[in-house]
Amino acid sequence: MTTANMTITTEQHYQELIDIFDSCFKDEFNTRLIKGDDEPIYLPADEEIPYHRVVFAHGYYASGMHEISHWLIAGKARRELVDFGYWYCPDGRDAETQSKFEDVEVKPQAQEWLLCVAANFPFNVSCDNLSGDVDPDRIAFQRRVHAQVMIYLQEGIPARTAKLIEALREYYKTPPLAAEQFPWPEDLN
Repeated sequence: MTTANMTITTEQHYQELIDIFDSCFKDEFNTRLIKGDDEPIYLPADEEIPYHRVVFAHGYYASGMHEISHWLIAGKARRELVDFGYWYCPDGRDAETQSKFEDVEVKPQAQEWLLCVAANFPFNVSCDNLSGDVDPDRIAFQRRVHAQVMIYLQEGIPARTAKLIEALREYYKTPPLAAEQFPWPEDLN
């Protein structure tokens, strides 16, 4: 896959992502990225483990990017709660619940897309409702995520996200982020 004269690769290894994330946030935010064996989850520090954990699924680089994006969105109070205090309705949502799910996913997935481009890694929006009663409108959701990416590029990327983007760019030797790197997919015209 090629985006704005950049060849996208899937050869990144999850340990690279762990190392980059930890170098950015382990000391200042007492937070580490952890390869999990099951479902992703955010766990604040507790009596047994003295640091916060962003746990991603099965060593999947894409899962790591997605879970990081939720951590980047979460404010200080939310980062003290398991899974940031959010209620998650699993796959199988009805139309109303799916709409609410997508509303809260726009900003995290926009930040995830920024991170993916900085890491030269492919990004795909996730409507995450494979067995629901309703087929999500993936194109409409992708348009919303794309619009949020453009807002971030025009108005500024939040500080923690910007810090990680710069670390990813440095490691993967990618150019500064620009609107051209986030093409409007042909099927959305």
